[in-house]
Amino acid sequence: MTIRHDGLTVDWLGYATLRFAGDDTVVYVDPGRYGVLTGEWEPHTDGIGHPPSSDYREEDGDIVCVTHVHHYDPDGIERVASEDATIVAYEGIDERVGDRDLPPLSSLPYDVVEVGMKSQTTIKDVPIWSTPAYNEPDGPHTLDDGTPYHPEGFGCGFMVAVEGTRAFYPGDSDVLPGHRTLEVSLLCPPIGPRATMDRHEAASLAATIDPDLVLPVHYNTFSNLEADSREFAADVAEAGVPVVLDEQ
Repeated sequence: MTIRHDGLTVDWLGYATLRFAGDDTVVYVDPGRYGVLTGEWEPHTDGIGHPPSSDYREEDGDIVCVTHVHHYDPDGIERVASEDATIVAYEGIDERVGDRDLPPLSSLPYDVVEVGMKSQTTIKDVPIWSTPAYNEPDGPHTLDDGTPYHPEGFGCGFMVAVEGTRAFYPGDSDVLPGHRTLEVSLLCPPIGPRATMDRHEAASLAATIDPDLVLPVHYNTFSNLEADSREFAADVAEAGVPVVLDEQ
């Protein structure tokens, strides 16, 4: 899915993979995993979030942001990153790569900048903010034993200002207090109901921060991420916020 918004070309390539392109700069967030960039993945619901029909290998990314180890995919990074790309990755990823049989960030053939849960940096003239991303221990997005799918400190979200347009992907997270104070032009919330904010929580966040446009992502990849995007869009539109869906 490709849209134009406030001077940007924005692609949702499936699952959590986003591409923000201005005239001179391309930023990716969480590229890859589960066949999203290889054309092997078919979504749970027909007509929503279809991946490329063949291998996606643009290799045009100036900056590649990675929110946490669940979305750390070295092959996906290689498919989207240019030769002189900078990888902006959450600092806790290397602590967990052994559990998932992944190489450390230092093995990537790119410059790597690690960021904490809440930080601000500028890479290649692009301001980048990381935001906390986690599930509340007493919230609805926990395992059977009460452990959050994403405990505090597990990952982050990213807001990037590509040529002046702020785009925000909260990462795998509940809606957190800090999210409600952000000034955002494009909000890309996850709306799958299991390990992230669900469509109701995401719609409430959209109504609160009042972005110029909402593009929901990270849903209908698997049966446990199934979400009614049309109902989400109706809720967001009722709050007076424009929304766009990847539906055919």
